[in-house]
Amino acid sequence: MWKRLPFRLRGYLITMTGVLLLSPDALLVKDTRVDVATFMFWRGLLLGGVLLLIAAARYRERLPAAIRACGPAALWCPLAFAASAWAFVAANRLTSAGNVLVMLNLAPLAAGLIGMLLFGQRLRRQTWVVIAVCIAGASLMAVGELGQGSLLGLAVALIIPLSIAINTTVASAQRGSGRRGLDTTVILPLGCLAMLLPAAVMGGARLPEGDDLQRLLLMGAFLPLAYFLIQTGARYLPGAEVSLVMLLETLVGTLLVWWWVGEVPTALAFAGGGMIVVAMLASSLRDLYRQRRKAAEGAPDTRRLRDEAAEASLERGEPAPSVGERH
Repeated sequence: MWKRLPFRLRGYLITMTGVLLLSPDALLVKDTRVDVATFMFWRGLLLGGVLLLIAAARYRERLPAAIRACGPAALWCPLAFAASAWAFVAANRLTSAGNVLVMLNLAPLAAGLIGMLLFGQRLRRQTWVVIAVCIAGASLMAVGELGQGSLLGLAVALIIPLSIAINTTVASAQRGSGRRGLDTTVILPLGCLAMLLPAAVMGGARLPEGDDLQRLLLMGAFLPLAYFLIQTGARYLPGAEVSLVMLLETLVGTLLVWWWVGEVPTALAFAGGGMIVVAMLASSLRDLYRQRRKAAEGAPDTRRLRDEAAEASLERGEPAPSVGERH
């Protein structure tokens, strides 16, 4: 059943599932009383430990080779992953949530430009339109929470979209078998190590109090799978589209706060959330309509043919066929 789904739809489903799991993250950041260094130490330790166990279970003795296969991504993706995590936590402590969300909304645009300028990735006109609509919608959701904050907080928040864009774009640009990109989830533990070491140097390697420790352990239970799925989505989608799906965190996070804390979203928040849902749903339905129309006209599904050819060649131990244009 899974292999029957269109290639792009698989990427969207994987990434959306990861974003849904990631959505409570901001609540936990706001709800813990420990300092940033302690928070980041335990975040890196718990997240990295689970991700390392997942990678070791999947690859066993082939894990070092899988890491080396990632090439330059083994450096840039972990550094960007760690930078986005540090900036997200620090910015939420230095400025208002609205300011952080507005900055986060720049990630799809930054990823699209980085992919186009550095890796030659071409996005469809439809994707650029959806990016513009979703950025506008997410910005509307954040307008009600905008605060002046500090210049330092705004500067730190700007690091978040740039880091997310670098990570998702570099990951999606690594070529793997067939049209599927390389598995860069194996280098996420390196990013966690890059989170953990500075936090330890800053004195974060200490045991939090009971309530905070429980919240941190809860974070370690769902965040590893969330980041694993989001990073996997970059094997199927260009970085700009992965960043685009991550805007759903703004919508789902707002609804979680409404449900858990009782803070009713503003009318602008409802309008912005509606724009995001409608834009992404309309784009998906348009893709499905185009695919069915081509099939009805007798055109072959080239994407599925290329996937099947790649999987068959891997089973025979042969090199994967040429991938062509992936995006």
